[in-house]
Amino acid sequence: MQCLRMSSKRNLFVRLVPCRCLRGEEETVTSLDYSHCSLETVPKEIFSFEKTLEELYLDANQIEELPKQLFNCQMLHRLSMPDNDLTVLPAAIANLINLRELDVSKNSIQEFPENIKNCKVLAIVEASVNPISKLPEGFTQLLSMTQLYLNDAFLEFLPASFGSSFAQHQSLSLSRSLSLCRSMHKLTQLERLDLGSNEFTEVVSVCLFFCPPKMLGALKQLSYLDVSKNNLEMVDEQICGCESLQDLLLSNNALTQLPGSIGSLKKLTALKVDENQLMYLPDSVGGLAALDELDCSFNEIEALPSSIGQCVSIRTFAADHNFLTLLPPEMGSWKSATVLFLHSNKLESLPDEMGDMTKLKVINLSDNKLRNLPYSFTKLNQMTAMWLSENQSKPLIPLQKEEDPETLKTVLTNYMFPQQTRTEDCIPNSDSESFNPSLWEEQRKQRAQVAFECDEDKDERETPPRVSSHWRAMKMTVK
Repeated sequence: MQCLRMSSKRNLFVRLVPCRCLRGEEETVTSLDYSHCSLETVPKEIFSFEKTLEELYLDANQIEELPKQLFNCQMLHRLSMPDNDLTVLPAAIANLINLRELDVSKNSIQEFPENIKNCKVLAIVEASVNPISKLPEGFTQLLSMTQLYLNDAFLEFLPASFGSSFAQHQSLSLSRSLSLCRSMHKLTQLERLDLGSNEFTEVVSVCLFFCPPKMLGALKQLSYLDVSKNNLEMVDEQICGCESLQDLLLSNNALTQLPGSIGSLKKLTALKVDENQLMYLPDSVGGLAALDELDCSFNEIEALPSSIGQCVSIRTFAADHNFLTLLPPEMGSWKSATVLFLHSNKLESLPDEMGDMTKLKVINLSDNKLRNLPYSFTKLNQMTAMWLSENQSKPLIPLQKEEDPETLKTVLTNYMFPQQTRTEDCIPNSDSESFNPSLWEEQRKQRAQVAFECDEDKDERETPPRVSSHWRAMKMTVK
């Protein structure tokens, strides 16, 4: 059963029964939706409205070809046909001179017809997940184009004049495609660029845009850049020219360092450099005053720069699976931080200043070498989960204060301290198996117990009884 939308004096909505046409003299049909109807062919009823139809949705069917009559609907400005079985986009599409949006994603289309250039007002094309190997030269004559999505295509190259033709492009998405063109540097109005999951080795140089490095700095309007899952070994210093950049995704590459100029990106709110080969973060990272999320996990970082404390807007910070032994006390300036992932490092102690992170809700410290926690942690009254072990049975385990025999400072501890380096051969099944209960109870009575200033019963009610081993999933628990 399909829904027929009519635009008329009455704004009428009725149901369209196959082989039955419902029309009134004053009714003008402008939109038809045949999505998810298990159709194998385009319904003939559509052609009855060819003079007025503006929007047609044929999403998620099993349509294999498009009839010629469809392209007599010259008033169409939106044609949506994703998730079908189309193999050819007919040349007759050139008749749709008013077409502004075309979605043919998730089909088996191998190429666009050359005469698509006649669709002069076409602005948005979504053709992801198709075996398209190239774009015709006629594609470069679509001067109204602002958004192009070709993710998961088989593109080998783009037309040489692509960048010149689409200088007003705002969004270009080419994830899991291959090569670009020499004129890419002319896309100065580009706001969103997605090049994830390709085989590029540099941003931006000969291997990426086939143009001078200064090209990257010309993208003044670029706010989103995703070049994750490539083979990048460097990021050009000219990235500082992307003054509007807010999201920079460099995950899953082969980066050994970041450019010092990265600190000039004053509007950057998300920086993801996880799963690389970084040994340090540049001191200039402190210039990222607007940074809200920083993920540098799964690298080879041994120390964080003290300047990182200047990133006062950070809410989520992930530095797990590195080689950190100490944290800079300047991190205590992160008054907005709510989530910290510091597990799987070599931390032996934490700075007292971390107690100033008064909005901290979740912290993962498991798989480190901590002897105790700073007494200042008692000020973290919004804490809902503190993971000290991967097999911890509750999100919060009571802590006791005692005097550290080495520093003579008052610290917090419990039966999970000192932490032991995890080995695959010997992993306790739960926190209850890692200590002697009777001995600990005797020692506990001699200590003053410290509880976080929060409702523990409420935490237990709202938190699952067991802990997922996939720690990164916890990022979604606090926003």
